[in-house]
Amino acid sequence: MKLHYLILIASLASSACVPGNPQAGEASSGLTETQKAAIGKKIWQNESGGKVDGLTAWNVGEEFPSLGIGHFIWYPSGFNGKFKESWPDFIAYANSKGANPPTIAKVADSPWNTRAEFLKDFRSPEMNGLRNWLAATVNLQTDFIVERSRAAFPKILAAAPPTERSKILANYHKVASTSQGTYALIDYINFKGDGTSQTEKYKGQGWGLLQVLGGMEDVGSGPAAAKEFSASAKRILSRRIQNSPPQRGEARWEEGWHNRCDTYAKALE
Repeated sequence: MKLHYLILIASLASSACVPGNPQAGEASSGLTETQKAAIGKKIWQNESGGKVDGLTAWNVGEEFPSLGIGHFIWYPSGFNGKFKESWPDFIAYANSKGANPPTIAKVADSPWNTRAEFLKDFRSPEMNGLRNWLAATVNLQTDFIVERSRAAFPKILAAAPPTERSKILANYHKVASTSQGTYALIDYINFKGDGTSQTEKYKGQGWGLLQVLGGMEDVGSGPAAAKEFSASAKRILSRRIQNSPPQRGEARWEEGWHNRCDTYAKALE
């Protein structure tokens, strides 16, 4: 299930990874509907155990709700966080596909300013309707996640140090040579971003796909690459936790994050 757009990415790399190369955004993901459905199901399972209630969440220690199978971040009014806000992008995508999101989903900022407000409203008709809509649009959310992953890799190459680009491209090819690796690449960008944002860093070190690919040991293609990608992701996330502000208490998430990374080393069912 190797992605067809890798060929175009390779041509991008050979042309010095110039941002804006028109070929970078034209390729198809190469995934069948069955394959995308399996990836979407796995991402939903990773984020919230595949439960409908988990489609609207606000984690302890976070300043914002996370919605959908990919737990897309939605900031309250006036909050400017360091993480990429993805819910407005998904709603714009849903509108472009004629998916008619419910009214509560289309406002610019989260209608809940605190976790307490969110929990108080959890069983309201509006939130029940939002979860029902999200449960009915899993395929749409999966398409959004896949397309975002596809669009991110040229950006990753362009942001990488020139001396690291060939290594990162080679590792991407190696990991993408199996279905489990393809899933890993798509899921990790949704999980922890592409690694190019200057705000998504602690002590100057990021934790996105750029850093995971750059941190891989030299292994062969196939399952070995997926296994090493998994190991590199766990190392990068542990480094993030070590660098994080103590008041965030990120150590409580390490086991769950590592468990998610462990799925990258296993065959995709």
